[in-house]
Amino acid sequence: MNIVVLVKQVPDSGLARQLDAQLRVDRNGANNVMGELDEYAVEAALALKEAHGGEVTVLTLGPSQATETVRKVLAMGADKAVHVEDDAVGGSDALTTSAILAAALGRLEWDLVIAGAESTDSNMGVMPQLLAARTGAPALTGARKIETDGASITVEHQRANGYDVLNAPLPAIVSVWDTINTPRYPSLKGIMAAKRKPVETLTLADLGVEAAGPSAAWNEVVEAAARPERSAGQIVTDEGQGGSALAGFLAAEKFI
Repeated sequence: MNIVVLVKQVPDSGLARQLDAQLRVDRNGANNVMGELDEYAVEAALALKEAHGGEVTVLTLGPSQATETVRKVLAMGADKAVHVEDDAVGGSDALTTSAILAAALGRLEWDLVIAGAESTDSNMGVMPQLLAARTGAPALTGARKIETDGASITVEHQRANGYDVLNAPLPAIVSVWDTINTPRYPSLKGIMAAKRKPVETLTLADLGVEAAGPSAAWNEVVEAAARPERSAGQIVTDEGQGGSALAGFLAAEKFI
């Protein structure tokens, strides 16, 4: 089974976000990491490979610094990587990004694409569905469990009050939540082996994609401002009117 796992280098969600001069997320900072849910997608791909054979290819779209994330996935056990790197990509929206990734998938032989349910920088959660629309493959999203017989894929689609069982023929696209597994850590042996694994770098010209960046985006960020400093809270001294004062505050803030 040939599995492609999608990963994305994103700013560390535990730190303050930084914007560049074009009001875009700064992707060249020192605090970038692999998206949290992507790690679960990688583990799911590696587990399926170990159970059914085949190979795992990591696919990413990002600046040169994203190679750090690629190498981490290779150290975890992926076999090879494809890195789409082009300065013209900066400022692309989800629709353009899906077109680029779909073009990259068109160069690969794959039975299954696995992705995190959403990225931690935009939290849109639409890429698996967009790729399904562009490739014609079925999308089975929000998985907490994946099983395959080599011809079809079955997942447990997580819901707030339980799960649905979804089945589709391969090839297919699956997204996963963090309830699906516990990601492994790269071993020293894996880190050393990753240095010898192939990483193919592609540009938009290689993929035949002409429109990208802000000019092709369906939306535009025209202004951004830092979050205001947190002000001191209002203290109500209860001298018999505490309840009324609290109700008045909640009404003024439109909580009630």
